[in-house]
Amino acid sequence: MSASLTRQDYHSLALLRYLLRKLLRFSKRLTSASARLTPEQYEALLALKAFSADDGLTVGQLSERVQVKHHTAVSLTDKLASRKLLTKRRGSPDRRYVYVKLTPAGAKLVAKLAAAHRREIRKHAPEMVKSLSRLKK
Repeated sequence: MSASLTRQDYHSLALLRYLLRKLLRFSKRLTSASARLTPEQYEALLALKAFSADDGLTVGQLSERVQVKHHTAVSLTDKLASRKLLTKRRGSPDRRYVYVKLTPAGAKLVAKLAAAHRREIRKHAPEMVKSLSRLKK
């Protein structure tokens, strides 16, 4: 299973990681400066916009989508709820579950930030796709 890597493989891996780091740096600056959000808070809003059912997502589902521990997701959602970007409610009949859902203000903010992210990704997409394609061979 351990096929040897070529110089091109190393180049593609390094280029892909470089481009991802650039995107993450862009994202951190954008979300911090324009919205006073952490990267994880933006990811939570984005996950809610993308994956929510009518009831929203449970904190556990959000934790999985953002890839943070459950208690971190609780903290994220508490902070976002205090800014009125999402709502939280206990499940019915099982009150162990807490559902989170975007508010109109949260939906408006995530739409603005996602549009900026899409523009940035489109600038680097050809290089990213080329690196991924080379690694696929």
